[in-house]
Order: sequence, then C-alpha cells, then structure tokens
Amino acid sequence: MKKLLFTFSIFSSLIVNAQSINLEEFVTELTNPVEITNANDSRLFVVQQNGMIKIIQPSGAVNPVNFLNISTKIVYGGERGLLGLAFHPQYLTNGYFFVYYNNTAGNVVVARYTVSTTDPNVADPDSEKILLNIPKPFENHNGGSIHFAPDGKLWIITGDGGSGGDPNNNAQNKNVLLGKMLRIDVDATTDPYNIPTDNPFAGSTVDGADEVWAYGLRNGWKFSFDLDTGNAWIADVGQGAIEEINKMPISQAGLNYGWRCYEGNTAYNTAGCPPQSSMTFPVAVYDHSGGKCSITGGYVYRGSEYPSLQGKYFFADYCSTQIGILNSDNSIVWTSPYTGNRFSTFGQDSQKELYVAAVNSGKIFKIKTITLNTQENQHSQSLKIYPNPASKEIFIEGVKDKKTTLEIISVDGRKVLEANQIINGKSIDISRIPAGVYFINLKSGDLKSYSQKIVIK
Repeated sequence: MKKLLFTFSIFSSLIVNAQSINLEEFVTELTNPVEITNANDSRLFVVQQNGMIKIIQPSGAVNPVNFLNISTKIVYGGERGLLGLAFHPQYLTNGYFFVYYNNTAGNVVVARYTVSTTDPNVADPDSEKILLNIPKPFENHNGGSIHFAPDGKLWIITGDGGSGGDPNNNAQNKNVLLGKMLRIDVDATTDPYNIPTDNPFAGSTVDGADEVWAYGLRNGWKFSFDLDTGNAWIADVGQGAIEEINKMPISQAGLNYGWRCYEGNTAYNTAGCPPQSSMTFPVAVYDHSGGKCSITGGYVYRGSEYPSLQGKYFFADYCSTQIGILNSDNSIVWTSPYTGNRFSTFGQDSQKELYVAAVNSGKIFKIKTITLNTQENQHSQSLKIYPNPASKEIFIEGVKDKKTTLEIISVDGRKVLEANQIINGKSIDISRIPAGVYFINLKSGDLKSYSQKIVIK
C-alpha cells in the first residue's frame, strides 16, 4: 500500500528538540468515514456515514465485504447517517455491538447488533434490537458518539436537536434526551435497557429523564474516555464563534455544560437560565480565526510507540484542516493545515495508537511523531543544515551514518525531493523546488530521525 508521510512542526521554534507530528497514510478510498474503533483485536472498524461498516486489517487492507450494511435503514446526507459504533466489553463472548444512526424519519436510533456465528468479519444484519428512538425537530446537530466506560455502561452523546441557538431549549431541559450525555445499562433484565441506579435523575418524577448523565451540550462531535485519569473528553461544536473542550470526571454526575446559556465561556442566551455558578465551563476554547469553524474531538494519547505524546489530547478543526494538541496546562498548539483533509474523527487501535480520518478524502492516517530523546539529541547537536533560507542548494554537515536518507516535504504533504544517501558536506540541489516553506526529514540507523523547517526562496 502506498504510504505518504506528512510532517509539520507544531512549534514555531527551529530548535532540534521541537516535536513534530507525522500523519502516515494508512487507508484510502473510504466513503465519508466518521468513526474508527476496535474490537480488542488487531482489526480496525471504520464507520462510513452512508450506512456501512468496514474492517481494516493491520496491513491497511480493507475487507471487500462490509462488516455491516444498514444503508436502507438510514437517512444519509449533511450531518445525518450512520455515526457511531461501540463494541460490548464482552464482545468476544457475546458478539454484541451497538450503532448510532439517523433512521429514515431522521430520528436518532441506538441499536444492538450481533456478529455472525460463522464469520467474525460479518455481522448478522437481521439481529437488530432498537434501544433508543429519539425524535428530532431539525436535520442538524445529531451528536453520534457512543462508548462503553469501565463501569460496563453505554455512554451516548446527543445533539440539541438542531437549527441554530437551540430554539426548543432542549439542551437545558433535563426531561428530554437531546443535548445530553446519556448513560444506560445494556445488560438489561428489563426491555430494552436498564437505568443505572446512580444516574443523577434516576427515578425522578419531576426533574430529569432517567437516562441523562450530563446536559447542556450543543453538538458533541465525538467524546472519548481517558481511563488513566478517569475523565471523559467532550468536544462540543460552537454556534458561530467559539469551539470548546470539556473534561468530565467519569464519577461526577449531573453536570450542566451551559449551552444554550453560554457558548464556551461567553454568554449566548441567558434568558431563564440557572446561575452561572451551577454550570461547568470548558477547560479550553478557541475562536474561528484562521478559518476555523468546527471542532472534531479525539483522544488522549495512551499508546506506547511515542512516549513524548503521552497525556496529550488530540483533536482537530474541520474547516482549517489543522490538528490541535491540548497540553497538560490546557494550552492549545496547532499544526499547520493538512490541506485537502477535513478531519471527521479520531480512533484508537487495540494498542491505543491513534488514527485520524478525513471525511472528504476518504483517508485514514496514523498519528506518529519525530521527537528526539537525549541520546538522539546529542547526535543532532553536531548537525547543521544551511543556508536557511536557501535558493539553489543546501548543505548538511555532521552526518556520520552512510545510510542517512533525506526527504523534503511541502506544507500540503507532498514529497518534493528524496535522496537515499546523504554525503557529509556535499551539496543537495534544490533549484527545481518552488519557493515556500518545507520540512527536511533525515533518517538513519545512527541518528534515528531529525526534522527541521526550511524556507526556499
């Protein structure tokens, strides 16, 4: 399979230990991928908005037969379609998995399916059991992220029902299921599910639907659990000015995230709203400057391949085509744009390595990094790439390994130059490369890897 490497420095500094994010092309030719997950084995499962679920093998090969096809049961287009997928914690023994979609009436449906008893790569299309069927007043704001928590309960995020400004005040109304984080027990002794007794409004006949765990959300477009810290991370799409990231302790029930009263930290429509002090505000926000418009939620990195990424929350902006990284101090660092890729979802494999999908290009990329450790940094201190800016040629001094290779990558991800053997001090012809900003990647068994930004005049 063809592999492309996209490298963008996420710091403006050119110091040698500046961290870089690499997107390695893993899968192509998908149709509107909107969810990536795993069933605790080596496969990836990709939800396509058109109603199909694909299986991706570790090599990046796509199984020719769909795992599931419910395209005749959904309405597909705009923000609607098949949107979410979660595997039961005991999937390997009971074969249950759950999907979130808009049915042909536009309602939000959460349903259970069962894998085939004869083929682990195919689901039984006739095994559907509908758990939730929630009417929606408008086409947009469908939410669509579902996950199992360590408590074994299914957590479900719904949009506020649509239009603009939440005209029906659904998000603040605890008695409706729109604009909420829901929590249900799918191992039901009653049909179709049980209500967990520790849900904040369980059993209330006055204030709050039994299924509601948290409320005040506009259109949570993907949430995830970080089990190392016991938090849920919710990316909530803003009305027209502010995108927000919420961090919710899994053990804390009944939180109000403020919409429609507040957009981010800013008052939006506070008529009839509860006191500001009763609301939980985001840990981070960003505005729409630089072409940003809509947040795509991701994951805190907990894989083992890239220790420098540990504990960082990855997300994206759909319009600016940038990936954002939330640091432990809640500051946001942005990559340069990955032009041509509108990121719709992130996902983890069974080893908790991260992937990101672009809905428009139909591609999935694996998130990697180049970060020099102490030993590598000692090697890189002797490296010198000059001149910078450059016009016709560049020189690299300090190369010790005869197997060192070089590639020059444009900011839109194109490899414009590749050299298989770099000779210390020998010039490299760059005269045919158009003027602009590029990234030089050096790789060798001795140096490991080194990345630097260079300007070509």
